[in-house]
Amino acid sequence: MTAEPAVAPHQPGPVGEEPDEAARQLYLTIIAEGGRIPCASVVDTDRGALQQLIDIGLLMVNPVDRCYTAVSPRSVSDRLGAELRSEATRLLVRAESLPGALDGLTRAYDAMPRPSGRAGGAVHVEGHVHIRQRISQLVSDCRSEVLTAQPGQRPADTLQVALRQDVQLLRRGCSLRTIYQPVALAEPPALAYAEEVTRHGSLIRVLDEPFQRLIVFDRTVAVISANEDNSTAAFISDPATITFLVGTFERDWARADTAEAAALGQGPTRTVPDRVGRLLARGLTQRAVATRLGLSERTVAAHISRLRDRHGAQTLFQLGWLMRGARDDR
Repeated sequence: MTAEPAVAPHQPGPVGEEPDEAARQLYLTIIAEGGRIPCASVVDTDRGALQQLIDIGLLMVNPVDRCYTAVSPRSVSDRLGAELRSEATRLLVRAESLPGALDGLTRAYDAMPRPSGRAGGAVHVEGHVHIRQRISQLVSDCRSEVLTAQPGQRPADTLQVALRQDVQLLRRGCSLRTIYQPVALAEPPALAYAEEVTRHGSLIRVLDEPFQRLIVFDRTVAVISANEDNSTAAFISDPATITFLVGTFERDWARADTAEAAALGQGPTRTVPDRVGRLLARGLTQRAVATRLGLSERTVAAHISRLRDRHGAQTLFQLGWLMRGARDDR
């Protein structure tokens, strides 16, 4: 026996709450005792389950004889069902009224000044911050489709921002197709991004050859890099140019490999040094390897140096010769 608890009036818990297994077992025990037990007979280990049954309404306190009395689950179900239907109705009414409540803000957003250029030209935006802001606007405005070609690795902070935007895009019902180089999926942040957007319906393919960075929104606006360090971007709205860029994307998409389990980190995949070595074995120069994998020449040189040490090669030619057995690299 434990000390008698203070008796509190019943107040139903959150709408739709259901008893957990411990609460169910306690309720069945009380039913087995005839549907009522003295308040003082409840042990400390049952206090949580007891409070849960009271909150839901499956138990009520009788202040006269200081007992807990079982309540019919049928009546509780009827009450909770009515409350859930009422809550659902309230949410539906709110959903219907939300566009009207935000109408003024929507009009202001639609009227916001946006860069515009001459017909057949392109608007150049400088600075990574301004480029990201403009792309964020385009993602927000997108209504049906985004096509992206992403060579090379993407910084982790960029991937975090892109993940939030792209998941929202996919949840709105838009489609998202992305072409990556293998090196772009070599790091954990990139794999985590790819797995999450794929789970929400994005399609990803891998193309192991050079291609240019590209984003196309609703086949009406295309974004391409305007310089080597991607610090300037060209936003293009000319229909003929966009048709050409979409055709280029679709050609690359058709040749690219589907990003299956191995490509998304769920199976074995080649490391970057291994890919460098295999391309050297095929006779590619250091610069060609860097271009092929979307890496800087300095990074490739560092990988080559480590590969020479590993294989005991004195020259680049000798290293390629030692690794010549792996000529099936794609």
